[in-house]
Amino acid sequence: MSLPPLVEPAESLSVDEVRRYSRHLIIPDVGMDGQKRLKNAKVLCVGAGGLGSPALMYLAAAGVGTLGIVEFDTVDESNLQRQIIHGQSDIGRPKAESAANSIREINPLVNVVIHDTALDRDNVFEIFGQYDLIVDGTDNFATRYLVNDAAVLLGKPYVWGSIYRFDGQASVFWAEHGPCYRCLYPEPPPPGMVPSCAEGGVLGVLCASIGSIQVNEAIKLLAGIGEPLVGKLMVYDALEMSYRKIKVRKDPSCVLCGENPSVTELLEDYEDFCGAVSVEAQEAVVDATITAKELKDWQDADKDFLLVDVREPAEFEIVRIPGSVLIPKGDILSGEALSKLPQDKQIVLHCKSGVRSAEALAALKAAGFKDAVHVQGGVLAWVKTVDPSLPSY
Repeated sequence: MSLPPLVEPAESLSVDEVRRYSRHLIIPDVGMDGQKRLKNAKVLCVGAGGLGSPALMYLAAAGVGTLGIVEFDTVDESNLQRQIIHGQSDIGRPKAESAANSIREINPLVNVVIHDTALDRDNVFEIFGQYDLIVDGTDNFATRYLVNDAAVLLGKPYVWGSIYRFDGQASVFWAEHGPCYRCLYPEPPPPGMVPSCAEGGVLGVLCASIGSIQVNEAIKLLAGIGEPLVGKLMVYDALEMSYRKIKVRKDPSCVLCGENPSVTELLEDYEDFCGAVSVEAQEAVVDATITAKELKDWQDADKDFLLVDVREPAEFEIVRIPGSVLIPKGDILSGEALSKLPQDKQIVLHCKSGVRSAEALAALKAAGFKDAVHVQGGVLAWVKTVDPSLPSY
């Protein structure tokens, strides 16, 4: 489905711009008119991480006139494997600031606007209202639903991407011309069902593959060329080197963009809607949570307990808390590992950040391990407060 150009063309291109964008200008479908539209466009990238990095770099190189960056995080060494807009010297700097510097180096003709803040229901309308198009580079469900809902309510299109290990997805959601994100995913997955990239990993170059698709779609929308991925989901498998295009229909019963929408304003709490942890896990951790420092005190006092690491084997190889044994969360939830756990000593669970261990704790308590506890913040808290010499990831 061809769509009209999203923005009007700028009045003209300077001599420097003609030289810089000459390879675009000689493409008949782009030409002077298309490049002028890119120059006049205002695009916001939500996130300057794995997907945001290649997206921002190629949007800048393409000549998008105004690029907005909404990002509140700082650059960590573990980011550099895939977030190529940042470098070694940027570690510790705000990602938005680091990304802006890289963009200006790529193309000084681009106007960069930094929104050094977390996107939330209180600021999303004000920020989105300044832009023609949104590129969603987020990595959590709460922000994805927030981006979708705000875009639909404002009548704005956005380009979505998702990555995990070797798999990527991309689409264009524009309720005026097709489905929205809720048509594809009406409800978020159950808590703990879909690991994040921080838990399951991601092939660094996959970010470039999906990020470049997002920029390709953005250019098509802005210039009004080709057939954007409206109503289509592109699925990429890096191991098989295969692309599949799946048709996504607009859901007439969608709560947001359907015929009789029940969601007519932003939700009060998207974190609660998506549920970082299940209700059972929330209940299980009450009065059953210790800090990393308390765990160290227990070890120093030779308290009798079994420290169980519920992460995956690959994570256990990277870094581990001394004295821990590996029993992945899946083995606990399935019940397979329950018979291996001692009944005569307290069980202490931990994971990377505390989410998976909370889910495992709920399963243990349901199985009768009433005095089991978990470590708040997991390995990350241990490295930060007890032993900074260990690697973080």
